[in-house]
Amino acid sequence: MNVAIDLAFVVFGLVVGSFLNVVIDRLPAGHSLAYPPSHCPSCNKRLTVKDLIPVLSYSWLRGRCRYCGERIPLRLPLVEAATGVAFGLLFAYFGFSPELLISLFYFCLLLVIAVIDLKHQLILNRLVYPAAGIATVFTFMFHRLDFDIMPIKLNMVPNIAQAAIGCAIGLVLFLLIAVLSRGGMGLGDVKMAALMGIMLGFPSVMVAIFLAIMAGGITAIVLVATRKKERKQVIPFGPFLALGTMLALIWGNSIWGWYARGFS
Repeated sequence: MNVAIDLAFVVFGLVVGSFLNVVIDRLPAGHSLAYPPSHCPSCNKRLTVKDLIPVLSYSWLRGRCRYCGERIPLRLPLVEAATGVAFGLLFAYFGFSPELLISLFYFCLLLVIAVIDLKHQLILNRLVYPAAGIATVFTFMFHRLDFDIMPIKLNMVPNIAQAAIGCAIGLVLFLLIAVLSRGGMGLGDVKMAALMGIMLGFPSVMVAIFLAIMAGGITAIVLVATRKKERKQVIPFGPFLALGTMLALIWGNSIWGWYARGFS
């Protein structure tokens, strides 16, 4: 029974991933998410249901538009597949629970932020600000008003004090980096770090930042070593912040506990 439900979540995730592609394409341009209906950006031909089946349509069409032959970005099936797999894994991990709903929402948000940053080098206020408000609402809805943060216990949703401290740490730390780097880091990353603090709270936000810096540093070294990037070329940091946030959301408690035990 659980396998069938897990597969249903995978299929649901594939459909959601198709919608996330619409958000990724239209939100940076300020276009409506509902109108016009899905169409080929090259020939403007309206797409039919058989053109829009997640992942499968891309395979059947061999990555090209049915009507004009223009190449379809590989990013579309990758986003759909990633969302489907993530939905299945998150259900398998959390089961039916508030944590599942929160993790699904945050995954979709973080994936959209990461892909838009990769594509446009932008972290949009229209994503970060509403997300910060929703994360704050989660704090009031799913956590008791507990201001005792010593010792700190990590949860999927931080309490008010943890969220406030996490937000302050993310904001101040990344604002300082942005100032010292003289343009090497944008204000979008600063706002993203503040959002991470609200979502994760302290000290889980520290786990996310550490993981993001490690992943970003390793990726930069590999890209420079393979001559895919020059030393002074900008590498979007939003995807690494998103990755660190998602990992800390699920395993932050275990990672911080392992770290803390090492110094006890």
